[in-house]
Amino acid sequence: MINDCLEINILTIFPNMFKGPFSESILNKAQEKGLIKINIIDLRDFTLDKHKTVDDYSYGGGTGMVLKPQPIWDAVEAIKKNKSPLPLKIIITSAQGKIFNQGMAKDLSKENRLLIICGRYEGIDERIPQLLDAEEVSIGNFVVSGGELPAMLMVDAISRMIPGVLGKEESMVNDSFYNGYLDYPHYTRPDEFKGLKVPEILLSGNHKEIEKWRRKQSLLRTLIRRPEIFANKKLSKRELALLKELEKGFKED
Repeated sequence: MINDCLEINILTIFPNMFKGPFSESILNKAQEKGLIKINIIDLRDFTLDKHKTVDDYSYGGGTGMVLKPQPIWDAVEAIKKNKSPLPLKIIITSAQGKIFNQGMAKDLSKENRLLIICGRYEGIDERIPQLLDAEEVSIGNFVVSGGELPAMLMVDAISRMIPGVLGKEESMVNDSFYNGYLDYPHYTRPDEFKGLKVPEILLSGNHKEIEKWRRKQSLLRTLIRRPEIFANKKLSKRELALLKELEKGFKED
């Protein structure tokens, strides 16, 4: 079932971090159109002590703190009961998770309701992902201070996949990774800048040849910058033909 409005809940200990990014540009317009609804939820509201403690020491020793299970569990229970009867897909931002990619963004955009739990410190008590049947997701092989920035990136990528969020649907189709490859080079006026000229084909008005050039450039850029993408791709006959043309061009050079 695909809902008309995707509900995105974000559980965090730093709710103020989200005020700017979600009140500007595409995400703000998507909310105004009723295509997405973003709820920022403060984890500290679900603590049981006067100090609003969300973390504790790690069993077995170590220098870092771990997010306690109780506040997260109670927050999720409240979200399930109070917001909507629709199914809730739960994501936890974690360095140990699957790498977030365009395919995942597309799949998540088809959900009715999402909950992104922002990790912090050394992470979240291991019992939480088990109890909630949550999917742990990482944005890459590098370390950031917490899950808030990854959550922002994921919300942006997911929202772009929802019909009507972008001004032109072709903008989404031409995005890097939408079709599995990197985007082709883009140019604007002037025709020449600091001695560098716009490729003649783009000024020709021949839309068929322009489309072919862009496709070749997309394949070439992917081959040079991200060759591992081809490992899991089943190339079409057209793509194979374009790659052969590129190979021929290299040999001639």
